[in-house]
Amino acid sequence: MVDPAACCSTHLIDGDGTFDATGLDKFMKEVKLNECGLSYAVVSIMGPQSSGKSTLLNYLFHTNFREMDAFKGRSQTTKGIWMARCAGIEPCTIVMDLEGTDGRERGEDDTAFEKQSALFALAVSDIVLINMWCHDIGREHAANKPLLKTVFQVMMRLFSPRKTTLIFVIRDKTRTPLENLEPVLREDIQKIWDSVPKPEAHKETPLSTFFNIEVVALSSFEEKEEQFKEQVANLRQRFYHSIAPGGLAGDRQGVVPASGFSFSAEQIWKVIKENRDLDLPAHKVMVATVRCEEIANEKYCAFAANKEWCELEETVKAELVPDFGKRLSAILDTCFAGYDDETTFFEEGVRTCKRKQMEDKLLQLVQPAYKATLEHIKSETIEKFNKAFESALNEGQGFAVAARDCKTSTMKLFDHQSEGAIIKQADWDTSKIREKCSNDIDAHIADIRNTKMTDLSTLYESKLKEALYGPVETLLEATNDDTWPAIRKLYKRETQTAITECAAALTGYEMKEECKKEFLNKLENHAKDIVEQKAKEEAGRVLSLMKERFVSIFNHDSDQMPRVWTGKEDIRAITKTARASSLKLLSVLAAIRLDGDGDKIADVLVLALLDPTKVAPKSSSANDPLASSTWDKVPAARTLITPVQCKSLWCQFQKETEYTVTQAISSQEANKRSSNWLPPPWAIAALFVLGFNEFMTLLRNPLYLIMIFVSYLLLKALWVQLDIGAEFRHGFLTGILSISAKFLPTIFNLMRKLSEQGQRTAGPETRPHSS
Repeated sequence: MVDPAACCSTHLIDGDGTFDATGLDKFMKEVKLNECGLSYAVVSIMGPQSSGKSTLLNYLFHTNFREMDAFKGRSQTTKGIWMARCAGIEPCTIVMDLEGTDGRERGEDDTAFEKQSALFALAVSDIVLINMWCHDIGREHAANKPLLKTVFQVMMRLFSPRKTTLIFVIRDKTRTPLENLEPVLREDIQKIWDSVPKPEAHKETPLSTFFNIEVVALSSFEEKEEQFKEQVANLRQRFYHSIAPGGLAGDRQGVVPASGFSFSAEQIWKVIKENRDLDLPAHKVMVATVRCEEIANEKYCAFAANKEWCELEETVKAELVPDFGKRLSAILDTCFAGYDDETTFFEEGVRTCKRKQMEDKLLQLVQPAYKATLEHIKSETIEKFNKAFESALNEGQGFAVAARDCKTSTMKLFDHQSEGAIIKQADWDTSKIREKCSNDIDAHIADIRNTKMTDLSTLYESKLKEALYGPVETLLEATNDDTWPAIRKLYKRETQTAITECAAALTGYEMKEECKKEFLNKLENHAKDIVEQKAKEEAGRVLSLMKERFVSIFNHDSDQMPRVWTGKEDIRAITKTARASSLKLLSVLAAIRLDGDGDKIADVLVLALLDPTKVAPKSSSANDPLASSTWDKVPAARTLITPVQCKSLWCQFQKETEYTVTQAISSQEANKRSSNWLPPPWAIAALFVLGFNEFMTLLRNPLYLIMIFVSYLLLKALWVQLDIGAEFRHGFLTGILSISAKFLPTIFNLMRKLSEQGQRTAGPETRPHSS
């Protein structure tokens, strides 16, 4: 897995505290550290002995540090401080593996090297990994609290502030979420910092000046190896470009150039070796800390495995457990009593502290079950409310009364059941879940209320639409002087009816007067919108309606019978009447008049369009009453068709109806001609005088008459056979060519038919003669 040539590991400081400067120089040459300038990073790891530090570094940085053989038992594997290069990580990253703390090989009285090595790591490293067991969190010694306290104090005295990132690596993470462990660690670190005596220069210096704190958690390497490897691989990604802005050491300070790293490290170790004032907590306190922690963990594990608790926890996931609080409190009492008996003779402060920590852990363990119980109670309460509320409404109770009574009764039930879920060892407040239950009920009431109000509004809006839409359309299409008064009357009658009925339906909701008024005003506005919308629709097709009105009046008499243009009708008067009616329709649809008929639109239109002789010449646009975009005394919001649009529509209307008038005039003239088919008297007299001799000739010789008659018949037959009228529809030249092509075949066809007819006539006459 690891290429030894890639990591170039070296023993920087041996177990006796001797600094190997020669080995460090050789190491720097091998990894070409001198060429890196400021582009390098130093990472170190510290923590208890046999806690898997070397294993973590090997998987994290692909190094080859010596690891403990689990089959030979726990013993010291790393002695002194080893250094290696991280394989495959840029920029160049150097990692230091420190000898574990609390090792039995050095003994309780010889801990100076442990303190010195930890202080050295903090002094020269940009990133320090602090390896710790998950179950050691909160322990004074195992969590390195005393060691950190001493290191913080001495570091401030020995070195100028340089930003160091401390990554607390929690090993063998349990089910406790990292979100719960991290705040405990951070709080402990801050307390250590606050309690450290500081020199005058750093009295007010915050922890963030010296350190960035990070917390990560890893699964057990032995029990969950694959998950451990995956988590380590994810952590490794964070060390790529670690000194870039935003990286793990992106805001480090006081960085020594790479070429001076060897000398700087040697001098730092020298200063640390000469300082002898580092110390650990008293042995008595440490023993009490370790033993009380062990007993607390034993009781915690025993509680977690307790059969009664496990059954209770499993049951509460699915349903509400009666007397949940009483049963759980009894199990907790037994656990706490056992801890008190076994820790009686230990130091009181430590014993009390560990008992409090155990209580917190146990209560944290049972809290999900407690919350689940309250959720069951809440759900059951809401379900009962829903049923009771629905039943009350179905029985005809008023909405507000039913909601109030049902909520009061169901919340009393919630309070009673919540008392049975209280755990006496926990000071947990149920007010939040009660408030949430109350809010959920209120939200449900509001939803039903909104639904019913929406249904009510929709019902009366649909009634108003049914009552107004069709009648308004009919009134607008059949426009006359009473159109808008009739619409106003219809609008007021139907709106008042709907508002009265709706106000009666709102009584059971006990609405505030202003809310009720707003609701009814909305309904009234909807009715107005229906009328206005319909008026806008009709105004949008006013030209079509005007043409329909004109055609209807122009082509039908007062009895609605179709006109026959015999020549006796006064087309000019009929046209003027039809146009006046169409203009009336335009004036009605020019504006909305729900508030009254105070405008002069009809008079202006008649004066300007129907009788333009009374208006100044068109060249004088200043005197044109329609040369405006607004009507006098008519707001823009009530205007449907502006004066300018009216003028444009009227011009278009006249052009499009002109054809109808022309057709009527043509039809009238045609009827006159058809009723007077004789030529004028002077023409008859001229024919008689000039054609007298020819007429007498025809009378003296009837053969001419027979020849003329026969010629007429032949010409008539040719006209029909050649269909001359149809041929000339396509043009004169085309007709001539077509007739010339069909002329001879048509002559032959006529002669053939005459011959066949003569033969059929002669046949019957010869048969009797031959017999």
